[in-house]
Amino acid sequence: MRSNMSSPTNPSQKALNRAMREAVEFVHGEGWDAAPTLFALVPTALLVDHIDIEADSAPLTLVVQDNLPDNIEPGSEQLAEYVARLAWPAEVAGVVLAQEIVFRDASQPADAPRPARLFSGVLREDAVELTLLQLRPTEEELEAAGPFSQDEIQLRGGPGVAPGVLAALRAGLEQDPEQV
Repeated sequence: MRSNMSSPTNPSQKALNRAMREAVEFVHGEGWDAAPTLFALVPTALLVDHIDIEADSAPLTLVVQDNLPDNIEPGSEQLAEYVARLAWPAEVAGVVLAQEIVFRDASQPADAPRPARLFSGVLREDAVELTLLQLRPTEEELEAAGPFSQDEIQLRGGPGVAPGVLAALRAGLEQDPEQV
């Protein structure tokens, strides 16, 4: 997997980067044309007694949320409203949302919109967040790259990408589950 993610020194940012990488690999393994996938990020130390996992394997463990309604379209206002209304318990350190969208690179005026995956993640502490974009390769790109090229993951990222999605995810972390 190639990425332009920076190598931060903040342990929270490193933990989110690692969790995002795992989310990307999980979703990529599921294939394209998938429904949105939501992950809770739980401190691994909390899960050691409940599942077969080593506490030092990663600071955060992805927990797939299987309860997303089937009728919510990726990239929709309905999805943003849904994740913003979720109230996560205090044990959840963060959230990652993966969704397929249509992306047009504004820096390339001649580029036509194309399918992509948007990965957005936030942590409850330190206001840490990250958004990554994976463009879906075209048939021509896959043919030119040769066998097994569909296994290569290229990610883009940067500040200010998908602020609305990040805000919706953060809103869910800020809600008190007992007040919902």
